[in-house]
Amino acid sequence: MKYNVLIGGAAGQGMETVATVLEWILHKNGYYIFSNKDYMSRVRGGHNFIQIRFASSEIFTHQEKIDVILALDEGSAQYHLENLKEDGLLLCDETINSEDKRVLNFPFTSIAKTLGNVKTATFVALGVILKLFDVPQKHWDESLKKALKEETLFMNYTAVTKGYAMTDTKYAPLESNHDDSLLINGNNAIALGALAAGCNFYSAYPMTPSTSIMTYLAKKTEKAKILVEQAEDEIAAINMAIGASYAGARAMTGTSGGGFCLKVEALGLAGMMEVPLVIANIQRPGPATGLPTRTEQSDLKFIVSASHGEFPRMVMAFRTPEDSFYQTTRAFNLADKYQIPVIVLGDQYLADSLVTTKTFDIDAIKIERHLSNEEVAKSTEEYKRYKLGSSPISPRIVPGKVPGQIVVCDSDEHNEYGKIIESSEERIQMSDKRLQKLDLLKEELQEPWFIGSDSFDTLLLCWGSTYGSVCEAVKSLNQTSNGKYAALSFGDIWPLPTKLLLEKSKQAKTLLNVEQNATGQLASIIREVSGLEMNRSILKYDGRQITGDEIIEQLK
Repeated sequence: MKYNVLIGGAAGQGMETVATVLEWILHKNGYYIFSNKDYMSRVRGGHNFIQIRFASSEIFTHQEKIDVILALDEGSAQYHLENLKEDGLLLCDETINSEDKRVLNFPFTSIAKTLGNVKTATFVALGVILKLFDVPQKHWDESLKKALKEETLFMNYTAVTKGYAMTDTKYAPLESNHDDSLLINGNNAIALGALAAGCNFYSAYPMTPSTSIMTYLAKKTEKAKILVEQAEDEIAAINMAIGASYAGARAMTGTSGGGFCLKVEALGLAGMMEVPLVIANIQRPGPATGLPTRTEQSDLKFIVSASHGEFPRMVMAFRTPEDSFYQTTRAFNLADKYQIPVIVLGDQYLADSLVTTKTFDIDAIKIERHLSNEEVAKSTEEYKRYKLGSSPISPRIVPGKVPGQIVVCDSDEHNEYGKIIESSEERIQMSDKRLQKLDLLKEELQEPWFIGSDSFDTLLLCWGSTYGSVCEAVKSLNQTSNGKYAALSFGDIWPLPTKLLLEKSKQAKTLLNVEQNATGQLASIIREVSGLEMNRSILKYDGRQITGDEIIEQLK
């Protein structure tokens, strides 16, 4: 049994606060949660909503059909009725009129006024929701304390209590199935992964939907010993991170698509200097400003080839908050080991979605630094930053850490010592040296996750945050089709891992890609690398995340 609640209203009506309290109460009661936001690019007004799906088993995506809608304004009552289940309920204030038999009017505002603050109306409504689903009261206190100021705590607690007494239970209660878990969104998981990896420098310019990585890290500066710099622009942000990495820090910068455009020249600088760097690009629809608060997966091909010239980089996409945490730590280790930029991809959907996640295993994280300070210190030779040899990975030292040795780097082509050259022979040597890292990097690639039945004849290919929707679609389809469906969900994308792809594609009668873009960018990369052609595509690019039901409908 899975339940789905939607809270809709205008920005400024307190929707975010009441949703947060509901999420925490459900989480503390041991339910699995998937909560996602749909919000407009404005401070007040407009139409926003939050969907909270909860169950006794794991959930990885949202669903269109809704059990209970809380409409804080008339627009929300009208807009979401078409997605309300036949036996669902729409809760709204008595001032909102509707002839639909599923609409229940309550005196939310009137009761709030008797409490002395009209803003408590949303908490009266919260009480009604909790009673409808028979959610016990034992975790009200701590959840309210977490979200509210001390001076409003008693008033809002009273409001929830009054709402709880205004209705009867309608839905069967859920079993509590977890007691040791996190409730976390994708961006916070990325930030925690960076800290676990030993990141001690983060620079960024605020840009939705990437900003919350920076704000989370900024709150941890003293405890985590990390320097967080809000730069004056995107160009400064990436150049600061490159400088910090050159000086020995574990550095990261983050942005969204438009900001990444501005970072592109400096991305090439990191490639030429062979400086380790992690760059987070949390995607949103473009081009230009596009839809700043919506979601899309349309930056992939740009990211893979961004900046002029040719140099190695790695590109990986995150599927879930848990995946975001562990793969961020891996990104730092790979950047350090191969002295390359590693670009990690999220999107607005993953960034803002709260998911019940297993507590991260910090003991499993290994911080792998690849510095040659001691080795170079023992040598009597002049240090060669770009030394040629059997390995394309040259010895890297921290400037000032080895007496008598100077680290010379430049944006121009250079020789082994890092000094500018014009020699065609040395140019070829250095270019080959850099690109040879790709051969080693391919040995580090992780194969895509396999989902579904071994007896499949239809194989779906997806990447990043579409994992949850594809997973739900495949599971549902296999319940009625004798296991005819499976999927591969890609995390590592460039270089592209092909072993499992080639193996599974031989069995597939139908091969199709599911992506949040208009041109099938993963399919294009797969065709370029492996020669495999899709039979068809399922693409969505309206700024909203595809659901499992939409995938099923397309397949049928």
